[in-house]
Amino acid sequence: MYDWVKDKDFLKRSYSDCADIVNQLVQELKSYGIDAKMNVVGSKGRNMVTQNANEGIDYDFNLLIDNADEYGDARTLKCNAQKAFNNVLSVNGWPDCEDSTSALTTKEMVFKSGNKTPFHIDVCIVKYDQYGRLQRLIHEKWGNTWTDRYYWNTVPNSEALWEKEAELKPHAEYWQMVRQAYLGKKNMYLSRPYDNSHPSFICYVEAVNEVHNNLRAQRLL
Repeated sequence: MYDWVKDKDFLKRSYSDCADIVNQLVQELKSYGIDAKMNVVGSKGRNMVTQNANEGIDYDFNLLIDNADEYGDARTLKCNAQKAFNNVLSVNGWPDCEDSTSALTTKEMVFKSGNKTPFHIDVCIVKYDQYGRLQRLIHEKWGNTWTDRYYWNTVPNSEALWEKEAELKPHAEYWQMVRQAYLGKKNMYLSRPYDNSHPSFICYVEAVNEVHNNLRAQRLL
């Protein structure tokens, strides 16, 4: 069961380390000709870091690629992003990342002192399509790297996501609705053992849209 992480000192320390590494990745990607921006998904900046029982914490970042359509094929983009990420991780004393289906995932890290909760970074590569919707870079694995498929998958109802967030966040009671919807969705999908299509970002998009649509229907926005 997911719940909010309440150790604020640990959150500040662990998030700072992770965000610094992803910012370094953005700079490193320039040497590969990749123009990117970092975006935090839910997580620390929105007071939405969750933990499943005694498991580790994952910090989810979107790597928004500005020149994805001009860069080349999706396979090359993902492979070069992984190389750049491993370079940055090595400099910071972290092991190499793994290439999962929809993200680049680091090994879990633990502080030598203080809170011993493990934490890791998930970096999802995304771009905007012509309609302003977000698309995630997916690596569909078939057991052979030469037959694997790399493609862009549209995130449903992701258009104007940040505008909707900007409308909701200044209202404490509305943002609390988003937080509770997000937590509820994470726990709902957790109860489905074979559901691998609802990572944190998808839960976040669904929560923002659900609350925004309900408030609009009630003419409260």
